[in-house]
Amino acid sequence: MPRSVNHVASRAKRKKMLKNAKGFFGRRKNVWTVAKNTLEKGWQYAYRDRKTKKREYRQLWIQRINAGARIYGMSYSSLMGALKAANIDLDRKVLADLAMNNPEAFEALVNQVKK
Repeated sequence: MPRSVNHVASRAKRKKMLKNAKGFFGRRKNVWTVAKNTLEKGWQYAYRDRKTKKREYRQLWIQRINAGARIYGMSYSSLMGALKAANIDLDRKVLADLAMNNPEAFEALVNQVKK
């Protein structure tokens, strides 16, 4: 009995992978092995950097809050401790946005926790 190979499925799999490689330069877009290796490495980077992006944004927010707090004579850690003690539940993203784009509201917040 001859060997049974599902060429339909394997070809569809390759076509799908090459479709994802659209826009790549040179052999990366049309040679199966090169395109496959490039795509898999790219997907690894994408997975890793989705985690890294969260980390980097948190660092940026902390720097912005710290810069905003130092204008009013507080450090980042003392401000965050005072906010927690005053039961003000604002996350770092919102606080950083206030410090950057709405300094009056941020100042009011700092003055409220300084009391």
